[in-house]
Order: sequence, then C-alpha cells, then structure tokens
Amino acid sequence: MKIPSYELLGIKVHALNETELMAYVQDCIRTSSETRVIGNHNLHSVYLMHHTADMRRYYERADLIHIDGMPIIWLGRLFGCRLNRSHRLTSMDWLPRLFRECEEQGRKIFLLGSRPGVAEKAIERFHARFPGLSLAGHHGYFDKTPGSADNENVIDLIRSWEPDLVLVGMGMPIQENWILQNAHRLGAKVVWSLGAFMDYYADVKPLPPRWMGRLGLEWLYRLVSEPRRLWKRYVLEPWYILFLLMKTVIKR
Repeated sequence: MKIPSYELLGIKVHALNETELMAYVQDCIRTSSETRVIGNHNLHSVYLMHHTADMRRYYERADLIHIDGMPIIWLGRLFGCRLNRSHRLTSMDWLPRLFRECEEQGRKIFLLGSRPGVAEKAIERFHARFPGLSLAGHHGYFDKTPGSADNENVIDLIRSWEPDLVLVGMGMPIQENWILQNAHRLGAKVVWSLGAFMDYYADVKPLPPRWMGRLGLEWLYRLVSEPRRLWKRYVLEPWYILFLLMKTVIKR
C-alpha cells in the first residue's frame, strides 16, 4: 500500500485519510511478518523530537506516522504539501471504527497505559459498545526499566494474550521510549502510540468537542481543562515551532 509522505520542520508524516488508515492496519494484521509501529505527530511531538534523541529514534523506527493535529496540516500546506482536513487523524475520531472492524474480523487488542483502574473502566465501556471485541489491558504505572521484573511481567502478559494490536497510552515521550525498547518482543502485528485515549473514554479527562478538533482548537479546550499540566506545552513550545518555521523559510 503506497502512502504519500512529506517532510517539513525536520519531521516526516504520511498523508492518508481514515479509510486508508483502517485499511493499512488490517493489511498489516493480515500480511505482515514483522511488528509494525505506528506513530503520530502533533506540535508537541515535533518539539520533543527536536530535543530528545530517543524520540528521533522512535520516528526513524516507525513504519507509519499519521498526523494528529490541524497545525501540522496548516504548516504542511504552507510548504506546498498536498494535505487537507481528512489527513488529520486523532484517535478520538477513528477509534470506534477501528474497534468495530476488529470486532467484525475477530482481531485481538491489548490496551496498555493510564493509571490503575482506568484501563479496566475503558475496556468495560468498549465492551458495552462492542460486545464481541477481544480486548484486554494493563495500566501504565509499572517499572519500565528494561529487564525489570515489572517490565518482563507486562511483556509476558501481552505475549500470552497474543494480540493483533497493542495500543499504548502513556503520554509522550514515555510511550514512544517503551515501544522503541519493547515492540519487537510483544508478538503483535501492530504497536501504536496513542496518548491519553483511555483517560478520555473512561471519563477520567473531559473529551474535547469534536468540532473543536476539526477547527484546530482542541488545544485550547485541553489548556483550559488542565492548565497546570499543559501550560508549557501550549504556551511555550509553540515559540520553538515558530523558530523552526522561520529557520526553514530563511533557508528556502
């Protein structure tokens, strides 16, 4: 499956819509002999990638990098990339479709992340909506040090479940570091970094209205909801993105 890709601000992204993303995942499950890693980019990940070596290695490892944030679409179009709103793919919009297709095709999914109890609550809600879906999970509050007893137990648990997909929601850059170190040991066809998706579906965090996401205003809702945790991400980090933008414009 040939998917267009673009490079901007020192990152690489793939341009695909929701239907193409779902087709890619199912194709990986059916045909891949190796574990595929799916990542995503938003302004926060762009900032982290330019400041963290492990994040750069993660995106070099990733087989597919979809766009999770309208600002990336806008920046891409500024540089002549053929991107549009359909290429913005955030899990809050497409996750129900993924679960429905996995339920219909008998796929197995493992959820890893969030605080103890959150994954269980999210699984309970997903099962209520998709009763035939094979779903298991574990919280993300364990010792992730390579070789630690906690880490080995989690890997053994995932392998024993024999999932087709592992969805990891620990927040950036923790989830990317863990995937980079352990994806090849999980026995899954697809390993995917998804951030706080379980927190939203378990009602631990307020879900931003979907229309705000389509307008590129989801960040504002999150900042107002969690100012103490997110102020740096949404107030300070964009200045670095502006620096990258100006640097690229000057080079051109």
